[in-house]
Amino acid sequence: MKKITRRAIKDFQPFSESLPPVIQRIYAARGVANEDEVNLQLKQLIPAQSLKGLDQALDLLHHALREEWHILIVGDFDADGATSSALSVLALKALGAAQVDYLVPNRFEYGYGLTPEIVAVAQQMNPQLIVTVDNGISSVEGVQAAKDAGIHVLVTDHHLPGETLPKADAIVNPNQPDCTFASKNLAGVGVIFYVMTALRTKLQQQGWFEQQNIPVPNMADYLDIVALGTVADVVPLDRNNRVLVEHGLKRIRAKKCRPGITALVEVAKRNQARLVASDLGFAVGPRLNAAGRLDDMSHGIECLLTDNPRQARDFAMELDQLNHDRKSIEFSMQNEALSVLNQLQFGKEELPWGLCLYRKDWHQGVIGILASRIKERFHRPVIAFAPTDGDEIKGSARSIPGLHIRDALDAVAAKNPGLMTKFGGHAMAAGLSLPASHLEAFKDAFDEAVRSVLNEEDLTGEVLSDGELETQELDLPFARLLRDAGPWGQGFPEPIFDGEFELLEQRIVGEKHLKIVLTVPQSNRLMDGIAFNVDLAQWPNKKAKRVHVAYKLDVNEFRGVENPQLMIEQLTAL
Repeated sequence: MKKITRRAIKDFQPFSESLPPVIQRIYAARGVANEDEVNLQLKQLIPAQSLKGLDQALDLLHHALREEWHILIVGDFDADGATSSALSVLALKALGAAQVDYLVPNRFEYGYGLTPEIVAVAQQMNPQLIVTVDNGISSVEGVQAAKDAGIHVLVTDHHLPGETLPKADAIVNPNQPDCTFASKNLAGVGVIFYVMTALRTKLQQQGWFEQQNIPVPNMADYLDIVALGTVADVVPLDRNNRVLVEHGLKRIRAKKCRPGITALVEVAKRNQARLVASDLGFAVGPRLNAAGRLDDMSHGIECLLTDNPRQARDFAMELDQLNHDRKSIEFSMQNEALSVLNQLQFGKEELPWGLCLYRKDWHQGVIGILASRIKERFHRPVIAFAPTDGDEIKGSARSIPGLHIRDALDAVAAKNPGLMTKFGGHAMAAGLSLPASHLEAFKDAFDEAVRSVLNEEDLTGEVLSDGELETQELDLPFARLLRDAGPWGQGFPEPIFDGEFELLEQRIVGEKHLKIVLTVPQSNRLMDGIAFNVDLAQWPNKKAKRVHVAYKLDVNEFRGVENPQLMIEQLTAL
């Protein structure tokens, strides 16, 4: 059971006459100090000019357009890579590119990034320029292979670089050394959106669109794609990213978005007019990701590229089925992992602080989700491994607050040269490869690296609460106000509140979810709540009459009628 900690705000002073005090308090707990910081107009975006390498990238792209080069986009096989690839193709065509294609490595054959093997595949398509999106910053050998083949390379990425940068013609990545761009949190799709927007401006200034007799594209048309990729990649929603996501959501709600996004929203059974960021993260993004996890991400990219609503619907239904298949595989893998870990605990062995899990029959495409699920259950960094065709195994790592997972892997590599074949990633997620024979040594090295950074309190986990709501705030108008106060997400979390309630009814729905009815304190009003994936050994609990609940206040719509609902994060019988 996680402890519930109420957020402390020192010397809070209301900063707005237009925002309710409780909303201001919630914002303040997330570092917002004045009303200007919640101004999400597009003009608030950080200017592109501070992106290192942008000028070289624009010169290269301008030359490619003038000379009618064949441009090949090489993306990643996740939702950020898919949205980045789709945006690149759509934008370059709108900007007048003569020939644009894309290539996404199949994760089961080629692995991640612009590898020499992928360059060999790319050569068969005879490109003159390769543009990497959401990858490339660690592709030192692949970029060199492309250059040796006479192909120009533009790297656009957002991942953390290694000690050596690839020798590309241009690199745009806010996380590369000496880049002064004020936000380091752009997703890959955000980076390529900035590049394409800056290219549109450069071309405008040089009279390109008049010369080509083509319309000037409105780059805001691509913000639906940017919003989807940004939320799905779980990058921190700093102000800059919230601007991008907010305007992308507005386009989706107004149905001014790609037919493929509308189709994905429909198969996910979400109300498009009321879509919020969490819908992109938990409903739309996973369906797009399913293509890269189980099959070929080109299915997801084609879903985003098509202008035909019927074709988009077909792609979306295919992706929905893949997502169902993914859930089934994940459920089986999770049960196997929990069985092993429960046996360790039952045997009174201390769980490692850094968990490493591996089975020879696990699916490469699902280990990232498995690592996330186990991390949530045991609240410690987790790496789940799966086999490849050779003697190597691939791992997907997920971390907890307090441990930068890529830095931890870097520490392992520094102390144990040759233990890993390669690794890379973010603060909270990373990927790696190593020989299967090195796994036991790696487990010990990883656990040691985690213990050197964390303490025991870090492993208990906590629910950060924004406090208790007043009785009059537990209603539909306030629930709507909270929904519209976002976008909420990574680094700018949706508010969680806590309080005590009388428990009137409880029942299991959907085999593992607990539906409850509570009495609103100091009133006769009843309110529904739902807790997902409860421990069936503890709930329903017929003895429980009063409960302490940590919850999100949400709007539930059923048959056109809206009611407030508690989305329960933690439930404790009193």
